[in-house]
Amino acid sequence: MFQKGLKGVTAVQTKIASVDGDKGELRYRGKEVDEAIRGKSFEEEAYFLWHGHDASEQELKELKSQLLKHRQIPVHVSETAKLLPREASLMDGLRTLISAYSHEDFTRLPIEEQAVALTAAFPVLTALLFRLKLKEDFIEPRSDLSHTANYLWMINGKLPTEAQTEALETYLKLTMEHGMNASTFAARVTISTESDLTSAITSAIGTMKGPLHGGAPSGVIDLLEEINVPEQIESIILKKLENGEKIMGFGHRIYRTEDPRSIILREKCLALQGADPWLDLAVAAEKEIIRLLNQHKPGRALYTNVEFYAAAIMRSIAMAPILFTPTFSAARIVGWTAHAMEQQQDNVIFRPQSEYIGV
Repeated sequence: MFQKGLKGVTAVQTKIASVDGDKGELRYRGKEVDEAIRGKSFEEEAYFLWHGHDASEQELKELKSQLLKHRQIPVHVSETAKLLPREASLMDGLRTLISAYSHEDFTRLPIEEQAVALTAAFPVLTALLFRLKLKEDFIEPRSDLSHTANYLWMINGKLPTEAQTEALETYLKLTMEHGMNASTFAARVTISTESDLTSAITSAIGTMKGPLHGGAPSGVIDLLEEINVPEQIESIILKKLENGEKIMGFGHRIYRTEDPRSIILREKCLALQGADPWLDLAVAAEKEIIRLLNQHKPGRALYTNVEFYAAAIMRSIAMAPILFTPTFSAARIVGWTAHAMEQQQDNVIFRPQSEYIGV
């Protein structure tokens, strides 16, 4: 039976995550996402998705040690970065640099260590390419900072505030994994051919680059910047609704109720109320926009999606728009590598049929 885009077709059995759009549920390893990430660092959540259980004190210590080790970029990779044209997109650069890891010494490492290495390297490579694009000096990683704080440090060259790190880390944990999305499927198809992990991740990066999948929440930032102050929310949104414009950050292709990730990000923004004016504006804007949508589009059930609060967080930490999709990918690489490892454990090559409709 033909299903365009494989919609509704089950091609994989997985223990990593599940998405129920009707119920508005996202589960990591069987746990609802809010429970799964609560009280955990990026490092702890990555371990949980990779291994299916929480890390012991010793296991976490070993993971952090490996992550620190692999923040140091191999010379041939950093030299390759300098040869890339400055006009190339960051995602194109990342695809090339991750591919450069595919050499004999690296591919001989256990796949679990390769996953850790690529996860550790990804934000460092992003920062390297970003600084090169700006014609600014590379900022060396710091061993005394967490995975998330170090990323912000390398981008901006200044220590992030606790609120900035906490907000971004919440976003990263919530976007590590989201079931059989396009980029994860691409990674599993590649690894199913018995190719290597770096090839699987470059396939995923190429897929994430597409605006239908990894599109940045720049439209939401434009909306929040246009609103600027809470007093203007109603007038600006009413004008957009009257003109038939789409309100960016509302509605989701899968979720028919509230996106569970947006709920958690909203709660994080509320907890940080007063710490950043952009987070405060986002909370106020969401409440008013939903009220107006319910009035003008009754029965449409247009809820906030994850991009809305992601945009507020990115804006609050002054992250350049060209970093949005790479930052999303720096989180999702955990899911990509987890799925690649799972595919290897019970592998069958993907080979769907096609239906000829020519003459």
